Amino acid sequence: MFTGIVEELGTVAAVEDQGDAIRLTIRATTVLEDAGLGDSIAVNGCCLTVAAREQDTWTADVMQETLDKTSLRGVQPGDRVNLERAVTAATRLGGHIVQGHVDGVGEVLRRTPSEHWEVVEVSLPPELARYLVDKGSITVDGVSLTVVEAGERSFTVSLIPETLARTTLGTRRAGDRVNLEADVIAKHVEKLLAGHLPTRPVAEEA
Repeated sequence: MFTGIVEELGTVAAVEDQGDAIRLTIRATTVLEDAGLGDSIAVNGCCLTVAAREQDTWTADVMQETLDKTSLRGVQPGDRVNLERAVTAATRLGGHIVQGHVDGVGEVLRRTPSEHWEVVEVSLPPELARYLVDKGSITVDGVSLTVVEAGERSFTVSLIPETLARTTLGTRRAGDRVNLEADVIAKHVEKLLAGHLPTRPVAEEA
C-alpha cells in the first residue's frame, strides 16, 4: 500500500525487452535506503517488486498485463519516473490510500497555468467516472491529488509548485499518457451497496 506522496524522481537506466515482459532498471537514491529484494516500490503509480538492486539502481520485472494496462509500455532510458516506497505502520498517511493497482490510462488534455498553481485536465476512461467526485481523491502517475471538477470524460486537478517541481506532472504535456487509480474506498462502497440498489427495468420487447 502507498499514500501517493512521491518520495523522489528516479531515472530509467535500462529497459530490457523480453517479448512478453520487460526488465526495468531505475536509478534512484531515497527509495533504495532500506529497499531489499521482494520489497514494493511504486513507479508512476504501478506497484513493482524489487528483483535486483545495486548501489544506485534497482530492477523490476514488468509482466504483459502491466504493459497492457499502464503507460509503462512506453518508458525509455532517460525518462523520469515518480517513486514511492510501500508504507509502514509508522508512516504518515499524507495523501490517501493507494494500492498501486492502475485502473486505467488517461491523457493530458490541456494545462492552464496561473501565477501560483496550474490546472491540468486529464481524460478519463468512462468506466472510472462513477468513482470520481468533486474534491475527492485520484491518483495520477502515483501522485495523490484532489479532484477539482469531475466530468464523465475528463477531470481537472490543481497542481501547486511543490507538486510541479517534485513529480513528473510538472513536465507532462498535452498528449502524454498517465496512469490513473481511483479511490479504493469508492470501489468498496459500490460493491457493498450493489445488492441493495434498485436495478434498471428491462425494456419490454415490442
